[in-house]
Amino acid sequence: MSAHPVDEKLPALKMATTGLQHVAAMYAGVVAPPLIVGAAIGLSATDLTFLTGACLFTAGLATFLQTLGVWKIGARLPFVNGVTFAGVAPMTAVVASTKDKTDALPVIFGAVIVAGLLGFVAAPFFSKAVSFFPPVVTGTVITLIGVSLLPVAFGWAQGPNPGARDYGSAKYLTLAAVTLLLVLLLRRFTRGFVKQIAVLLGMVAGTLVAIPFGVTDFGPMADADVIGFPTPFHFGVPQFHLAAILSLCVVMVVSMTESTADMLALGEIVERPADERTIAAGLRADTLGSALSPLFNGFMCSAFAQNIGLVAMTRIRSRYVVATGGGFLVLMGLCPMAASLIAVVPRPVLGGAGVVLFGSVAASGIQTLVKAGLDKDNNVLIVAVSLAVGIIPITAPEFYHAFPETARIVLDSGISTGCVAAVVLNLVFNHLGNGRDAQEVTHPMEAPAMVHAVSHE
Repeated sequence: MSAHPVDEKLPALKMATTGLQHVAAMYAGVVAPPLIVGAAIGLSATDLTFLTGACLFTAGLATFLQTLGVWKIGARLPFVNGVTFAGVAPMTAVVASTKDKTDALPVIFGAVIVAGLLGFVAAPFFSKAVSFFPPVVTGTVITLIGVSLLPVAFGWAQGPNPGARDYGSAKYLTLAAVTLLLVLLLRRFTRGFVKQIAVLLGMVAGTLVAIPFGVTDFGPMADADVIGFPTPFHFGVPQFHLAAILSLCVVMVVSMTESTADMLALGEIVERPADERTIAAGLRADTLGSALSPLFNGFMCSAFAQNIGLVAMTRIRSRYVVATGGGFLVLMGLCPMAASLIAVVPRPVLGGAGVVLFGSVAASGIQTLVKAGLDKDNNVLIVAVSLAVGIIPITAPEFYHAFPETARIVLDSGISTGCVAAVVLNLVFNHLGNGRDAQEVTHPMEAPAMVHAVSHE
């Protein structure tokens, strides 16, 4: 009896090339969060390179855990794990509220560890309670993630130093616009592998264009070692602050919700439907990977949806291919010179690419909302109020200025507040009292694959 395509081991060369393709598709997504958080803290180029390498290394470990699995941990599907975008806004809020910026990363790491461990314990229960996170909730949250990150891209586009005289000058904005145009052209006129890595190629081309402008600095590469290891607790021993923990726990719920939806989608694509047991095992891998990540100076890990699209496009369903990609991520994390490549890219170039990258996250949320049944008044209200609450920190940054600093860590994260609002409003309108009337609202979870899978468990 032949192995299922998910368990198939391909020839070495094909395994390596297709594994690299998965890395290329998600590389920009992995390095963006440490870049954003590191810039907010004001890390040196050397420390920024170290943080980026650590996130690549831990993404590889988390991918191993998810694809190869151990005991009841790991979905054992072609599932790529990496740093989740959902945690970026809350982490930058932690940075903003921390007086001594050297404490920011230890506080973030402590919160991620606690959120990961709590998520690991909750995984089997969450796989049963996922009906409380329907598309109307997840779509709202994913949209808020993208919208919350767009101001970061706009800030990058204006230049590396907000205090400089030339910040926001035509030179920087032109570089950002050229990079954005290059990415769009690549996405429009290329196919297959090149199309998948359009953002990465756009950043490379934008960096080359920036050289004559005198804004490309190759110093980080020259100073980086060829071989290195992400020393545990490089930035300090984790610190445990309640407000930061609560904020990252909300992110963990969002991350687990996204991962569940991704597992359901991937299970259908590879023709191995994800049942309740698979979802629980996959969530254990996500959460354990997140809990272990800070030990090596990495952030919270979650599934990368863009790689699911890559599996669907190539029809290569082997989980060992993705595990090979995880191996490349580990090797890149052990090579500071490779990690330093991102530090070479000028901020305006990152800004141009970031418009596509972060805008795509928001667009993904809108796609989810389309499936949420917005022809129902209840769901329209849920989305309207939740988006409004989530956008407050973006449009009115000082809105919560009178609240205690600990509360502001949560309140200043539009993703956290928007998620809480969406969950509560969904319960009130769609699960309690008259809200249960099928003529007034959509079903709690519009995911036929999940219903089908669980009913056959």
